[in-house]
This record gives sequence, C-alpha cells and structure tokens, in this order.
Amino acid sequence: MVDTLPYGSWPSPFTASWASKASPRVDGAAFVGDEIWWGQSVPEEAGRTTVRRRADAGVEDVLPAPWNARSRVHEYGGGSWAADAGGTLCFVEKSDQRVWALRPGAKPVPLTPEDPATSYGGLRFSRGRLLAVREWQGEGTVRRGIVEIAVEGAASVRQLVADSDFVAQPDLSPDGTHLAWVAWDHPHMPWDRTEVRVGRIDDGRVRSWAAVTAGDTAALQPTWRTDTDLVYLDEPTGRWNLWHREHGAEGFGPAEPVAAADADTGGALWSLGARWYGVLEGGRIVAVRTNGADELVIIDEHGGATRVDLPATSELNVDAVEGSRALVSGKGAGTSGLWLVDAGTGRVVQVAGDPAEIDAPWMPRTRAITTDGPHGPVHAFVHPPQHPGFTGPADERAPYVVMVHGGPTGHDGGVADAKTVYLTSRGIGVVQVNYGGSTGYGRDYRERLRGQWGVVDVDDVVAAAAGLAAAGDADGERLAIKGGSAGGWTVLAALARTDAFAAGISRYGVADARTLAEDTHDFESRYLDGMIGPLPEAEELYRERSPLTHVDGFTAPVLLLQGDEDRVVPPSQSEAIRDALAARGIPHAYRLYAGEGHGFRRAETIIDATEAEVAFLGAVLGFTPPDVPPITLDGAGADQTA
Repeated sequence: MVDTLPYGSWPSPFTASWASKASPRVDGAAFVGDEIWWGQSVPEEAGRTTVRRRADAGVEDVLPAPWNARSRVHEYGGGSWAADAGGTLCFVEKSDQRVWALRPGAKPVPLTPEDPATSYGGLRFSRGRLLAVREWQGEGTVRRGIVEIAVEGAASVRQLVADSDFVAQPDLSPDGTHLAWVAWDHPHMPWDRTEVRVGRIDDGRVRSWAAVTAGDTAALQPTWRTDTDLVYLDEPTGRWNLWHREHGAEGFGPAEPVAAADADTGGALWSLGARWYGVLEGGRIVAVRTNGADELVIIDEHGGATRVDLPATSELNVDAVEGSRALVSGKGAGTSGLWLVDAGTGRVVQVAGDPAEIDAPWMPRTRAITTDGPHGPVHAFVHPPQHPGFTGPADERAPYVVMVHGGPTGHDGGVADAKTVYLTSRGIGVVQVNYGGSTGYGRDYRERLRGQWGVVDVDDVVAAAAGLAAAGDADGERLAIKGGSAGGWTVLAALARTDAFAAGISRYGVADARTLAEDTHDFESRYLDGMIGPLPEAEELYRERSPLTHVDGFTAPVLLLQGDEDRVVPPSQSEAIRDALAARGIPHAYRLYAGEGHGFRRAETIIDATEAEVAFLGAVLGFTPPDVPPITLDGAGADQTA
C-alpha cells in the first residue's frame, strides 16, 4: 500500500552516513602478478587514499595508515601510485609530495629527494620503467617535465623532456627507443589545444621531438600499439575518436581513424590518471564512448565495435589492461567501483565497491531530456522522487534540485548515485544539467561557453529548470540550484541575475572572477582567458560577470559550504558572498570545514554537508525532512532555526 505525504517529508532508510560510504572514490587500478590492486579514498580515515588488493581473506590495505597516496600536480593530482609485477608499490605521499617505494615485507623508502618546491603525479610503469610528471617552482614560475624514476639501485630522477608549460600521459614504445606524450602551453587548457609529440630517446633523454597532431585540436592519450604504430585520441571531426599513425624511417604516415563514431572517446584532462582506452593483446582496443551517458566497447582489428554489458555508465576510466583483460572504474545506478572485464569471454566481475545496494523500487526512473535554450539545445538527466511506500499529494508538484557540475568543462553522466537517492527517496527530485560547455556532446557543444561563462551556463540551467516546471514535473516555486567550484559560480550567478530559483547551495563556489584569476594556481591561471577573456583587456567583463558585483540581485536564501585548505577557490570567495548576504539581510548559512580542500573527502564533512543541505532545503522550500538535524540561518533581521 502506498501512502500520501508531502514531498520532501518522506521517511528514508538512506542516511548521510550511508551515502558517504556508498560511493567509493577509485583512484587507479593495476594488475600486480595474479592480484588486482586499486586506490581508494577512505572517508572514515580523514579521506586518505590507500591502495588495496583483494586477497584470500577479502580486501586488505597494501598501503597502511597513515600513508596517503595523493598528488598535488595541477592541484587535481591523479596517477598518485603505480605498482610493478613483483608487488613494489610506488606512490606519492600527500604530506611531502615525494615518490616512495613500498616493497613486500618492508617499510616505505623515498625514491625522490626531499624538496618542498617539487611535486610528482601521473605515475605509470611503461615497459617496466617508472615514468612521472614532475612539477616544480623555479625562478618565480611553475615548470613541469616528464621524468624517469629509478626503482632499483641508486636513487635517481632523470628528466626526459620539458619543452612546454604542461605535459601528461607519457608512453614508451615497446623497444624503449621513443617516448610519446601530450603537451600544451598557456593560455590553453588540455581540452582546448594540445599536441601529441614523439621523441627519440638518446643517452637517457629526448633530444628532439616531432608533433604528431596539428595543434589546433585537443589530442590526448598516445599509446604505442607496436614499435611503429601509435594510437591516440583526436577530434578533427568534432568528436574525440581513436586515430593512429604508422612510424617509419621517413617519419609518420598519414593519420587514419581506428573506429569512427558519433561519440567521444576522451574528455577533460583534469586528472593525470584519466584514461579512456587501452590496447589489448592482438591490437584490439577497449574504449569508453560518451554521448550523454558512457558505454564501454571492444574495438576489433577491423574497427568494429561491440558493446560491453557494464553496470557503470558514468565516469568510466580504463585504468589498466593486460592480455585480454581490462580494469574499468566508474559509476552506475546505485553502485560504483571497479570492474574486471574479459574481452575474450565477455565476462564482467565487480572487484571493488559494492554491487547495487539499492533495491529497484527505490531507484528513480531516470531519463535524459533535451530542452530548447536561448543558445541551442540543453541536455540534462532527470531523477524524479521515488519511494515504494509513499507518494506526494495529487495537487502538489515535487521540489527539485538543479545540479550544476564543476569545471565548467565537465560532465554529468546521468547516474542516480547514493547522494541522488538520498534526495529522491525523501521526495526531492534531482535534475543534472549538462549546460553548454560540457563534455560528452562534441567540440561544438563544449565551445559554446567560450567567452560566455556566466551567460550560457546560467541561461541553460534556467532553461532546463523552466522546462521541467512547464512539463508539470517540478514545482516552479520550489526549484533550488546546487553546484560546486565552477558550478558554484553558476549557482551564485543564477541567484544574482535571475529569479528562477527559490534557494541556492554553493560548495566552494567562485564569487569574483577577477580575484580568482589573481589567486588561483598555475594550471588554471589562464583558464578564464577562454571562458571570459584575456586580462587586462577584459577587466570590465570580469567585473560584470561576477556574482559579487550583483549582490543587490540576491533575494533567495543561500547555503555556503567551504574547505579551509582550498587552494583552487580560497575561502575568501565564499566569505565575500557571506558578508554581502549578511549586509542585505538575506537568509544564509556558512560552514567552513577544517582540513578540507577543493572537494570534501572526510566522512564527518560529507555527512554534515549532506544533512545540512537537506535541512536547508526543508527550511526554505517548506517541508520537514525527518531524521535530519535542523539548520540555523542568519539574516532576515534575526537568526532563525528550521
């Protein structure tokens, strides 16, 4: 029997504590002898990243506490560990950013010198040699290069190449004579303009190199299929697809497509651990294809593609390949983790993470929608409220939270994960908007945001929300908007410049673009050149676009959540908005979490933030969520608790 209760007040068995543990963050995986190892963030251990393996007695840590494998290269890290076939674990320790080696039965020993100005990331064993991206401060600038780190014998770090502002994804040819890598320079980002380069290694370093791609696209992930066949990702057709070029005595032959598709194999290279395909034995390829949602395919030697029946359809990453097997991480409806895929047998086995713990009656009926917006079609995924025991009153429409992903060059894959079900099971709908600028729909859609950040993203989320209300799915008077980082910018801009939303939740959101350009780290220091315009010429445009400039436009309550160690978007950004809201008497709450950076990792933070968001929505949108602590809002002339 189904009972009737107001939306937002449905009792749910899914707690914030459950949600914090239900979606483990997998940070790479590897075949190590007969075992499978993977990195995993542990919220209950202050968010440290350990390396685990599945042994006879179950899952156990390879990297013991308090060691924490986490890189700070580009601030977003990635590739913080690698392991060889003999079971030697090499990892970047968060506290000192040195590379350490943990051999079976021994304690970790450093492989790189102690130097507070140097960080390492993108660790990868290539043809048995440990390669990494090194980032160091020198003479007032940040520099990067690809290095080889000695694992056996005398400690040494040998620089192979450093001829550009940024480098990533190195791969040695099978005979060890050539190195391929990705390079790009300011002001471009790796989804704007890059080059795939190949250089011959002479006397331990690359003495000269040639560009394999034209430099007017965002080429990614070169991988040697043989000593003479280089596979890589490129987008001359407007979609990231697999290409290859043959290398001979006269140089490289023409570029040829491996398997053309109206989908993207590739994405935004925020993390140095991102990999969208792997080469299997016999030259076959296992690859991710994205067209809204993700799918995994096996591409044969003739370019034919066979879809793999994988539970995960979002954030897929091909972490490792060996023979006919691949390790693929990602998120699916109600589940996340790591899967072992056998391309020979078609067998798929979940290695890490729990199989879907959420029974089907609790899963929202997710659907993809496309809404007409002022700049073109807007893509989104809708997750309606869902409860096997309750429904809303016939004369009431559901409140909805409009989710805005970060980046802004990013993507939501339409998966109802634990945090989504936490809301939908309480009678709160969720819509994930892939506004113009998002990946997963081709280069033209991605470039819709160029020069238009703060305009296109705001217009698109408003259009998606309005379309949902017009269709009768959502209560147009109870629409909230939530986002983090660049998504937080869109939240604040939408609240300041429109009346589309009754409430906003900003996690470490950008409030002042000019201050961000001055304060942010080197990787993103020129990002806004493309998103708004180059400085100082575009100074007035930065001022005009910034939410902080339009504080008089704020009327809706706001919840601000921030980490005190955030070096990407410092606390000063959230605090400037807090002060402006306080001065105008707008109801708001501000929570600053100790020990958190750009993205929350600690269990206690995730739990508190998750509960605070639902309590805030209830206080503002007019419902009482059960089993959630109340929240105190400042402003409107006096403190109020709800």
